[in-house]
Amino acid sequence: VQLQASGGGLVQAGGSLRLSCTASGRASSTYIMVWFRQAPGKEREFVAGIRSAGFNPYYADSVKGRFSVSRDSTETTVYLQMNSLKPEDTAVYFCAARVRWTVMYYAPAQYDYWGQGTLVTVSS
Repeated sequence: VQLQASGGGLVQAGGSLRLSCTASGRASSTYIMVWFRQAPGKEREFVAGIRSAGFNPYYADSVKGRFSVSRDSTETTVYLQMNSLKPEDTAVYFCAARVRWTVMYYAPAQYDYWGQGTLVTVSS
C-alpha cells in the first residue's frame, strides 16, 4: 500500500486547511487511516483517525472541536479538515494506515503504512 499526502501549506492563525491522503495498491489494507504530526524537536503524536464506514472518528484532545477527519465513499482517501488553526499546530503531518483495529491506535509503531508527510505552518 502506498499513501500519498497533500494539502499542507502556510496559513495564519485562525485559518483553515484541508489535508488529503490517498491509498493505492492494496487499499483494502487500510481499515484504519489516521493522521499523526511531528513538530521540530518533538515526538510524533496522534491527531485523528477513522475506521471504515459506520464507526465514529477519534481525536486527540488538543484538536477536538477544531479538526475533523473523514473518508470518501471508496474509503481510499482520508481527509483532515483543520479549522481555527493555532501556531502550535505547526508540524509535518503524516497519514498512516493499518489492516486491523488496535486499541493502541495512538501509537505510531502500530501502523504498517505511512505517507511522506506534508508541512503545515501556522503563523501568529
